[in-house]
Amino acid sequence: MDIRQLRYFIAIAEERQITAAAKRLHMAQPPLSQQLHLMERELGVTLLERQGRQLELTEAGRMLYKHALHITKLFEESQIEVKEAGNGLTGKLSIGVNTLSDGSLPELLRRFREKFPAITYKIQQNESAQLCKLVKERAIELAIVRFPLDLGDFSIRHLREERFYYVTSRCRSPLDGKAVSFEQIGQEPLILPSTEGLGVYQMIVEEFARHGMKPNVLSECSDIAMLLELVSSDFAATLVPESVLQLHRGFDVQVYELAGTHIASSSVLIWLKDHYLSKAAQNFIELTGEAPFSGQD
Repeated sequence: MDIRQLRYFIAIAEERQITAAAKRLHMAQPPLSQQLHLMERELGVTLLERQGRQLELTEAGRMLYKHALHITKLFEESQIEVKEAGNGLTGKLSIGVNTLSDGSLPELLRRFREKFPAITYKIQQNESAQLCKLVKERAIELAIVRFPLDLGDFSIRHLREERFYYVTSRCRSPLDGKAVSFEQIGQEPLILPSTEGLGVYQMIVEEFARHGMKPNVLSECSDIAMLLELVSSDFAATLVPESVLQLHRGFDVQVYELAGTHIASSSVLIWLKDHYLSKAAQNFIELTGEAPFSGQD
């Protein structure tokens, strides 16, 4: 028995005549009668009995009619949901964001939700290198990561570039001016917002080296809320990109620009090259560039 036969049976049960049901289904009467007999033979029961000029459902027929209505409704709803998912109207957007987070993501998600209100979300935070691994493993489809990274396996869309700032507790005597040089902070104990060997950590170390110095790294901490708590308690100072300060307000800290340096952190949206992307993911990529998704960028 298939969905087509169930629809035939519903029409016969509701019209109570083979002729009327055949007319409703836009088919000839003999094939419809044949389908009814095939169903009864397959199930081993009588589904309809003739009462004068009309057909009446048997007990088995009433049970099948009830289930047939439910099954055909589920089938039709499934077709609609699958089509909507194919259009990106429903489904799930799975996206990762690096531990430093990204100031643009909340606004992007707000705009995306306005356009696609039925989408649900899986948002995962991790180190950029780990997010690349999760995208490769197909655990998530998209990720916002920070340079420097080897992204040869990925398609990329550039999002923003951010300057780094030097941040201390307010317990310390304020430094002169709004900007400080690497020479001024060279011997200060630092908490770096990344793990040794990873991109942001290495970028900071290399910038110190460019100034002929080695940073005094007291700690590394990729939990940004904890890092800022430690800084505000005067445990150590830190260097962080602008979005960290935008997204984590309320800490008792002093913020300084960095003079004489071009150190900056670039955020990019990545997805795996030459692999299937859900329509929801494709629509999100389009939103970030407001241009039709082409599969490469």
